[in-house]
Amino acid sequence: MNLLIIGTGRVAYHLGHALKRAGHTVVGVAGRRAIATETLARDLGTDAYALNAAPPTVDAILIAVSDDAIAAVAAGLPVSDAVVIHTSGASTLDRLRPHPHRAVLWPLISLSPGAPMDFGELPLVTDADTAAAKDAVSALATSLSRRVHALDHARRQVVHTAAAISLNFPVHLLARAQALLEQERIDPQLLLPAFVATAQRAATIGPAEALTGPARRGDKGTIHDHLERLAQDPELRTAYVLLSSMILRAYGHEDHGDTHL
Repeated sequence: MNLLIIGTGRVAYHLGHALKRAGHTVVGVAGRRAIATETLARDLGTDAYALNAAPPTVDAILIAVSDDAIAAVAAGLPVSDAVVIHTSGASTLDRLRPHPHRAVLWPLISLSPGAPMDFGELPLVTDADTAAAKDAVSALATSLSRRVHALDHARRQVVHTAAAISLNFPVHLLARAQALLEQERIDPQLLLPAFVATAQRAATIGPAEALTGPARRGDKGTIHDHLERLAQDPELRTAYVLLSSMILRAYGHEDHGDTHL
């Protein structure tokens, strides 16, 4: 399939390389920043285009930009029979109006800089509003991954919310926990092996069995000790109380949901 990629960020980079490896032809990269666009185009062995330039004739246009920019980018493209695809889990197909064939190709993973990623075992979520769009995005997705899920916007919203809870919040809490150690001049890397091992254990035996700690055990004495140590950080203390209360209730330990636990 012949594609134009719009965007120069991590999603454009990783999907561009993956699509090329899968046998598709990336005929060009378009972006608003000339240097970044030329760099990615050179990396993919293709041509660079300005956003306001007439795009080449292609089978599909992949818009890999921020959620807020999708509608403006789509509106600036000439209407054609090309399938126009965005890569956002949170955005509707309507963001791609006025194009007649609209689709979503959302990689359910946080993409980082570095070597191009193999999508073979990574989940890809698709959606489309016409038969032509569905066929095109399904062909692209299945050429990249063995784990493709077709979900409409309502179900994508559920997955997107669940992903924010399970993937974003733990990483932010890790950063806050590391900051606690740094305040006491303790190496913040001390937590990383256990953090990784816990994630692997949850993936292997399930989160309900993998969870440990004072709230899981109903050890309120230890919880109160922790809360005393968090007295100088009201925001983190509030988060600790809320999460501990949720765990206490989930595992059958009495809790009234107040700040005293």
